[in-house]
Amino acid sequence: MEPTSYRRVLFLLMASLLLLLSIRTWIRLPSLGSAKIELDCSEYGSWCTFKNRIQSRSGAFIQRTKPKQQQKPDHESEVAKHPLDPLTLREIQRVQSIMQKTSIFNQSKFALHSVVLEEPLKEEVLSWKAGSNLPTRKASVIAWADGHAYKLVVDLVLGQIVKNQISHENGYPAMTMEDMTSAAQVPLKSKEFVEIVEKRKVNMSDLACGPISSGWFGAGEEGLRLIKVMCFSSAGTANYFMRPIEGLVVLVDMDAKKVLKIIDDGKDIPLPKAEGTDYRLSAQKYPLIPPLNPISIEQPQGPSFKIDGHQVKWGSWEFHVKPDPRAGMIISVATVKDPETGKMRRVLYKGFTSELFVPYMDTSEGWYFKTYLDAGEYGIGLTAMSLDPLNDCPRNAYYMDGVFATADGTPYVRSNMVCIFERYAGEIAWRHTECPITDMQIREVRPKVTLVVRMAASVGNYDYIVDWEFQTDGLIRAKVGLSGILMIKGTKYENVDQINSTDELHGTLLAENSIGVSHDHYITFYLDMDIDGKDNSFVQVEMAKQTVKNGPTPRKSFWKAEKHIAQTEKDAQIKLSLYQPAEFHVINPSRKTNIGNPVGYKLVPGATAASLLDHDDPPQLRAAFTNNQIWVTPYNKSEEWAGGQYVYQSKGDDTLAVWSDRDRPIENKDIVIWYTLGFHHLPCQEDYPIMPTVSSSFDLKPTNFFDRNPIMRTTPCYEKDLPTCAASS
Repeated sequence: MEPTSYRRVLFLLMASLLLLLSIRTWIRLPSLGSAKIELDCSEYGSWCTFKNRIQSRSGAFIQRTKPKQQQKPDHESEVAKHPLDPLTLREIQRVQSIMQKTSIFNQSKFALHSVVLEEPLKEEVLSWKAGSNLPTRKASVIAWADGHAYKLVVDLVLGQIVKNQISHENGYPAMTMEDMTSAAQVPLKSKEFVEIVEKRKVNMSDLACGPISSGWFGAGEEGLRLIKVMCFSSAGTANYFMRPIEGLVVLVDMDAKKVLKIIDDGKDIPLPKAEGTDYRLSAQKYPLIPPLNPISIEQPQGPSFKIDGHQVKWGSWEFHVKPDPRAGMIISVATVKDPETGKMRRVLYKGFTSELFVPYMDTSEGWYFKTYLDAGEYGIGLTAMSLDPLNDCPRNAYYMDGVFATADGTPYVRSNMVCIFERYAGEIAWRHTECPITDMQIREVRPKVTLVVRMAASVGNYDYIVDWEFQTDGLIRAKVGLSGILMIKGTKYENVDQINSTDELHGTLLAENSIGVSHDHYITFYLDMDIDGKDNSFVQVEMAKQTVKNGPTPRKSFWKAEKHIAQTEKDAQIKLSLYQPAEFHVINPSRKTNIGNPVGYKLVPGATAASLLDHDDPPQLRAAFTNNQIWVTPYNKSEEWAGGQYVYQSKGDDTLAVWSDRDRPIENKDIVIWYTLGFHHLPCQEDYPIMPTVSSSFDLKPTNFFDRNPIMRTTPCYEKDLPTCAASS
């Protein structure tokens, strides 16, 4: 071969190799020996199609990454696997059958306001081993019949009621869905009401009415289950909350299904306009805001968690999840593996949202009673809706259904009520890069991946997103997000320039004829901590300022930790203050670390707020659990709901504040921590007509629980472990 020809062939060969290498690098093809991964090109576009075509030429096995469809449980045949599993569909049917045969209930009209598992004793749950027989399955039932509330326990094995207690407490059970829907229809039968609506120039076909819990404001409101109904116009918008018929309030007897009183003091207030209030995508004006490029966390090998019924295992964590009609969801028997010993260690026996208090700051006739206790009046679980895949929860999320009972005891399924997924948001679990002056070339970083358990409730106009997030370092974070729609008050004002300085709006003018009324949200959590056992102590660790006089260095002050062990409940009634900083530890004094510190966790508050209402104001009496941000009580199975068992129209005589004032011993006892997370909400125009989510949280963080950083031996992330994909040009 001629030298020139040889060089030409060699040049072409080298160019081809370089081109192949550059293509392989550019599109990040896996090595020839690795398994090939084909991306779902319906989601990744033309670049993905090209990559799959190049990759598939090797003839190697190709595996699609689109997640497998979750196999939904057959609720008809479902059986309980764990002592804390919620009642199954068949168990609720059995309760219904038993109740219908009972003399009290088969001779009169009755309604079942709650049908849930009667949880076994704590000792039974903790001593149970997987594969062994479950404790006797029982149902806890709250029923309403003949003007009385009954609390019953139904033995599902014996098929009979084994406990029947008539309530003599003030207050009523939470409303059923049937209560809410039927109450909203009652005013439509009133001729006076129809005439008022027509005078307000609202078509009856456009009328949307909602049930508003009436609170409690004195003896004149006792003896009847009362509810107030307010109405809106849905003409021209799905967002009828933006178009209130201001000043029109109808007082309804829920049991008799009749109108007791109609108040109409807003005759001169126009309906707010419908234009621009509809939040649905189909109602938005074009052009729409250009979307960001799609983001999806890919897991070619599937998620790392395993779920068996209601039991979850992920990383070092094991815990139980139970949908609940009142609390929304309950996290139980959370244990974490010690990386040094390999043993599972107890952290949280039970955690859930105990109550929500939402008082509005308007004292006028049509607004003063809007002081909701959402869990005890409406039910966070009853108002939970099915989650929207890919938007409420990401790909690879696992969905869990809720199985609840209607007022007549018929079971129904709330599908996709809870989702469980792994979250990676580019956060760092731990890191350190050595400073160049040491001449040590060290850079160690670990990514943070967490597990989230989520539900969302739509309580009327507001949406509450509740997350329980578990981290590999032993931390648990509870977070609440607020979104949805403001409660709007109609007004004659169209511009702030029309408002006199003496006028009291009780909020912010958001649009023409529309005021967003100021209000608060308080979410109280029940946290039954069991740190390495049930006998724990609560320790307030104060950062106490110390002044140095005539010291050996120029420093004049510092702070030191001063520990105070709470002996009784009043020692642990805590109001947070930036100027009196402290940490709040739950320790097990009988268990020590390798160097002698008592093992523990600490409650770490996030951004929060405190109620500014007078303690003798009727709404605050009922919500006295918000008088402090932290409470500690001895464990009592009957003390779980911060506002009391029967919250509806309650007087506030069976609340967390009442229990805590008994000042019972809490040192080295089985104790419960109560934490209230709060928001003050002064509405602004960005909240109109639907609110961007605002969130706050608190942490339960290991504090001398482990002997060292429990995730030090975790490995970093490598490119070869990740799926390969790229954006189209």
